[in-house]
Amino acid sequence: MNNQIEKLLNRGIITNILPSKEEFINRLNSKKQKFYIGADATSDSLHLSHAKNYQLLEEFRQLGHEVVVLFGDFTARIGDPTDKNSTRTKLTKQEVQKNVSCWLEQIQPLLDFNDPINPAKIAYNSEWLSKLNFEDILELASNFTVGQLLERDMFTKRINQDKPIFMHEFMYPMMQGYDSVAMDVDVELCGNDQTFNALVGRKLQKTINQKDKFVVTVNLMENPLTGELMSKSRGTGIFLKFDAYDMFGSLMAQPDEMIKVFLINNTRVELSEVEEIVRLHPRDAKIKMAFEVTKIMKGEEQASKAKERFINQFQKKKVLEEDMVNVIIEEKQMGLFELIRKLLDNSFSNSDILRLIKQNAITVNNLKQTDKNIIISTENIVVKVGKRKYFKIN
Repeated sequence: MNNQIEKLLNRGIITNILPSKEEFINRLNSKKQKFYIGADATSDSLHLSHAKNYQLLEEFRQLGHEVVVLFGDFTARIGDPTDKNSTRTKLTKQEVQKNVSCWLEQIQPLLDFNDPINPAKIAYNSEWLSKLNFEDILELASNFTVGQLLERDMFTKRINQDKPIFMHEFMYPMMQGYDSVAMDVDVELCGNDQTFNALVGRKLQKTINQKDKFVVTVNLMENPLTGELMSKSRGTGIFLKFDAYDMFGSLMAQPDEMIKVFLINNTRVELSEVEEIVRLHPRDAKIKMAFEVTKIMKGEEQASKAKERFINQFQKKKVLEEDMVNVIIEEKQMGLFELIRKLLDNSFSNSDILRLIKQNAITVNNLKQTDKNIIISTENIVVKVGKRKYFKIN
């Protein structure tokens, strides 16, 4: 057990343990702990940096600990200003519920919710936050000073830029912190950008439940050269809603410096083997990395098919009939923009489509099309969108 714990803690995913790593290891070896990860359902898809967190949670479950996946269905409607210098857009209850449904489907391969002895559990913070009355809220607020809450970097930035801080945002850390109290947890796993909120929860847990809570922070999988992060709210990153082929292709499109990042965080390839892989030619290293990540997220069979399809298209320059999506369109002619809008699903916005057209990413029968208004005959054509999407139209 000690070896398994040390291996888990030293892989490079965990960045800090509060109050200390030594105390944490002793607690893990002496008593079953209750872990949780919380995330606000602010979009319809999680990305690979989130996946890494759920993979880690599952490993603690396999060590015999209780784990809870918390969906911030209440706090998502409030909006955490973390790492932002402006107010986050509010979501409706219906929008949040739709996002939660998508997330539940996406994390199924990462956690065992059906284990007969110790299954992963699901919770929603609307179950307790929606029941707090004004007296409860004032009681929570009495645990903190205005100065303590203003220590958050994003609030300082707004003040310096003469931008407003709204009261509902100001109270967000207390709401998230109260999650620890309501679930009576022992450990919170969170991104290192959530440390402030997690420590608020640690203080509330100590005050209200007389229990010490460990805060275990994990990395955000940033590009080691540019510092760029994945973001569900900005729509950037490799998302779990991608099918196996799109996920494989998106991983292959990543810069070389991300190979090691994905291998460490989203696979459990031994660290010694990771070093061997990154010494390969970048193309070969990426293929190995993309296969290992896609295998975990989508299953080995789908990952193998995605790998074969990718190699056929990009190394052998071969497009198979099965790689094409067959589409029947009644209109004999359509403008290019309207045609692409009809072919792509709603995960692509109108601005995404316009960007693809401007970037020469659309071909019709192998001819690039850059005029969004050009009229296209839809009789027996093949449309290529981006690098990997092919549509055979009749």
